[in-house]
Amino acid sequence: MTGRRRRPGDLRTAATGSGRRAALTRAALALAVLLAACRGGSDAAAPLTGADPATGPTAPSTGGDQASGGRFLAAGAVVARVGVYTRPGDPAPALTLSHPNPEGAPLTFAVLDARDGWLQVRLPVRPNGSTGWIRATDVALTRHSFRIEVRLAERVLTVFDGDDVVQAEPIGVGARPTPTPGGEYYLYELVRPADPNGPYGPYAFGLSGFSDVLDGFNGGDGRLGLHGTDDPASLGTDSTNGCIRLANPAIDQLARTVPLGTPITIVA
Repeated sequence: MTGRRRRPGDLRTAATGSGRRAALTRAALALAVLLAACRGGSDAAAPLTGADPATGPTAPSTGGDQASGGRFLAAGAVVARVGVYTRPGDPAPALTLSHPNPEGAPLTFAVLDARDGWLQVRLPVRPNGSTGWIRATDVALTRHSFRIEVRLAERVLTVFDGDDVVQAEPIGVGARPTPTPGGEYYLYELVRPADPNGPYGPYAFGLSGFSDVLDGFNGGDGRLGLHGTDDPASLGTDSTNGCIRLANPAIDQLARTVPLGTPITIVA
């Protein structure tokens, strides 16, 4: 279904929007929820802790060498519930997020700033662009050097490790009237579909952001996804309900390379 457009806001607005999210607890529903804004479907999936644990880093991961001073920080929850505050030192949280998250994946944040035992983080809730403050003692910090840039007009996704391009791929993006929204997000969760040759390929990331025009779709909450495809001819076109499609070898490489918490900029 369609919904009103949303604008970035502060934590108080975000806390209200997050109350609309479905509280799913079964891992078998993870893919349906995560990718409902892409195409729909109910293919079962298993949530992962990050890149493929057999071949890549777990999440949150150092990504790049922590000792060498990677430029980004990921925060992985170490408590069952993480309070999110409007300002450091507020007496009570404006929002509480569970770990693991409702889809069974580890709760991860992208860190924006740090101050006297507090961390400002990007939040995986509506409206897009929401941020808040969490206690540093509630998370474990790791440092990495990865970032992702998506250019919708060119339909290209580029992965950077520091200043080096390590991956550049053609993509399928949202078609009218359900375009992929521009903005600053991060890789929030990772699932492995039961059928690696199905419509979502071998891996699917959930982003911290949501569709601007879908409040919900086919039982999900409109969260944006980044996933493989069984239709490679759709790459380079406007062909989704808002998610981003990659070729299956490309999403496989991405899932084995970047950690959860990696920032992703979508340029409209």
